[in-house]
Formats: sequence, C-alpha cells, structure tokens
Amino acid sequence: MTKMTENAILVDTHWLAEHKDDPKVKVFDASMEKIIGREPLVYEQATLIPGAFDLALERHLTATNSQLPNAFPELEQVQSWLRQQGVNNGDTLVVYDNQGIYSAPRAWVILKALGMENVLILNGGLPKWLAEERPVTATYATADEPGHVVLKQQQHWLATWEQALQVSQCGTFALLDARSYERFRGRQPEPREGMRAGHIPGAKNVPFAEVLQGSEFKPVSELQQLLQQHLSDPEQPVITSCGSGVTACILLVAARLAGYQQVRLYDGSWAEWGVRRDLPVATT
Repeated sequence: MTKMTENAILVDTHWLAEHKDDPKVKVFDASMEKIIGREPLVYEQATLIPGAFDLALERHLTATNSQLPNAFPELEQVQSWLRQQGVNNGDTLVVYDNQGIYSAPRAWVILKALGMENVLILNGGLPKWLAEERPVTATYATADEPGHVVLKQQQHWLATWEQALQVSQCGTFALLDARSYERFRGRQPEPREGMRAGHIPGAKNVPFAEVLQGSEFKPVSELQQLLQQHLSDPEQPVITSCGSGVTACILLVAARLAGYQQVRLYDGSWAEWGVRRDLPVATT
C-alpha cells in the first residue's frame, strides 16, 4: 500500500478500488439514518461498498448515556466495536457515507479524536462509487479474528460550551456555524423541540453546502478562497458548530483541507447551546 502523508484526509474512488483488499486497509460505512439540512438520497435496498464494515453513526459512534443527539461516544464503546471489526493500531481506516459527504466527516473527527492516526474520508462516498458503476454488496463484512486496537483520547479536537462562550466574549477563536442562513438568523424554527432560534454571538455563518460540490468537497483553492472571507489567517484557531455536531465536522474537515490546523469541534453545538437559557443568543 502506498504510504499516506501525515496530512492526508481524502482519498478518491480510484485509490479505494486499488487498495480496499489490502489487509491493512479497512473500509467503514459511517452512514446515518436521519439526514437534516439537505434532501437525503434514499436507497430502496442495502447498498454497500464490498468489504465495508458497519460503523453507522447512530449505532456505533454516538454516546448511549447522553441526552444530546449524536453526542461524542465513550472511548471504550468505540474501541470495543473496532476490535470486533478486526482493527489494529497501524491500520488505515477509510470512512464513507451513502450521501456523498455528510456523516463520514464526523466519523473521521471522532476516530482522530480517539487517537486513530491513519483515517481517510472517501471523497464522493457511495454516490460517486455508484456513478462509476463499481461493484456493490448488500451485506457488511465481518472480521476473521478480533483486533487489538488501543485508543487514546485527544482533547485538542474538541471544544466545550465554556470555550465557545469564551470565544463569543473575547474572540480568541473564530467560531463557524454550519447551519443554513435561515436557522442561523433565527428565521426558521429548529428541527428539535425546546430550542431557541438564533446563533452563538460572534459566530460566522458558513452553511456546510458551501464547501461541497455535488457529492464531494470543493477543490482546496476554492475552500481557501471561501474561508478567507471569514477567517483572518491560517494560524487562527477555529471552532465549528452546527445543529448537533454532524455537519460541523464537514466544516472542520474543509478548514483542515484549506490549511487551518487549529480547528476544534463544539460537539454539543446548538442542541446544547439552544436549550441553555443561561447562554446568550444572537439573531443578527
């Protein structure tokens, strides 16, 4: 297998077709059932890339003991599941989803935040794979034997509401919100009950669709041009947020692709901030 560079984030379908049978490369379907913020692609039957293991976000990468939707999972929960799928330290994990680019970036962030070094996103996901008439299957792969991967939390990938509040008050970080303009401005009700409308004061709105081109990320040069409108320089620390921490990961990956290295995910996002009556809200 060709060695990936330290900063590699994306691979294309051609690379995956050539490397998916490598025993050190493991492919994971990180799709979600509930799609918010875009019209979902609907599949009439199970459609998977051959050799893909199950890493569905709601089942395997969401905390089981949190009231927040899509909350960051426990390390032991993810480690146990990856071991069942035969994962070892040093393996290269390729994550994809059935919408193109939607939930795979969140799987990438979670795995990186839990210490997996070699994690890649399939740019274009299943839609591009299908458009190229590549083979598919209806069943997940299973491991011949368990793996022995050991995960380790990397806190610098995540931000808390306290840090987001500090940002809104003193601007030490840039805060980017991936929701639609209407939700960001409080002109459209939130899809979950009990939440206020609006955004974190000081946040800048970059709807996640703006960093995508069809089912793929836009070219790096276009991402840089877009983000330069909102961020002062590549050394500026950035926190991304959204409705519940999923599409914020699309922005996080886009920022990393554009050269911004100090990027964190506010995992609670508006699902946490919007129900906290003690936290400020802006609509302008």
